[in-house]
Amino acid sequence: MSENRPRNSNANRQPDASYSAMGSTGSRNTASAGTGRANTGGSAWAQGRRFLREHPWVGKLYRIAAQLALYLFLFSIGWVIVLKWVPVWVTPLVVSRWWDTLGTDQSSRVYKDWTSYENISKEAALAVVASEDQAFPYHWGFDFDEIQDAIKENQRRKRPRGASTISQQVAKNVFLWNGRSYIRKGLEVYFTVLIELVWGKKRILEVYLNVAETGPMTFGVEAASQRYYDHPAKSLSRDEAARIAAVLPNPIRFSIANPSNYIQRRTRQISRQMRALGGQKYVRNL
Repeated sequence: MSENRPRNSNANRQPDASYSAMGSTGSRNTASAGTGRANTGGSAWAQGRRFLREHPWVGKLYRIAAQLALYLFLFSIGWVIVLKWVPVWVTPLVVSRWWDTLGTDQSSRVYKDWTSYENISKEAALAVVASEDQAFPYHWGFDFDEIQDAIKENQRRKRPRGASTISQQVAKNVFLWNGRSYIRKGLEVYFTVLIELVWGKKRILEVYLNVAETGPMTFGVEAASQRYYDHPAKSLSRDEAARIAAVLPNPIRFSIANPSNYIQRRTRQISRQMRALGGQKYVRNL
């Protein structure tokens, strides 16, 4: 009888002990893995610090780059603040056009005469707004509706249509170089925001009317009015102002003095737009 009894104790309990040991080992492994993950960040940080200690020139270069970026940022803000009050006598585009004439038969004389907003006919102000940027009084530097329309149209156009506002054109002409690149476009966005905040609409339009290229070696509506109409910009009529605005997309190809059929049609279109906007009162309270 006693031999038929099931054998107990240690043999029967051994699997439980083994399972317990496995569980304990798993817990330790899990804790070790967590510790390893936690140490990964610290290890990477330590490696970075060790690399900088072994290569001190890297840290020095980083500090120089950071300081340079800060100085450029502060300088750009100061530059914009100064130009809120000081006339813009020269721009990168003026220098570029003058440089292109060197060594050629073309005259290097620059026609440019800074004129305050008060001494420019409001027909000229209205004409460039009607032609270039009708939402100018209302946007904050960017016309997103125009941008979306341009993107859609450019998918089926051979020659892409731009959607730059007057503010963007001023930022490009006054502060930046000619050309197309993502860096220049990014800086254009930066300066556009800056002049919208610091200058305001009236100053932006005043600068545009003085720096926009209006003909060969000719910049601003005052210079264009004196050169092509023989009178100051304060006396510009609606048709004269509309014709100046009509050539703005390409003042080298198009002429104020000898307008093509296209420029004459565009002049009439701009005049109609000026009337449709309500006349000078559209730009009166900028």
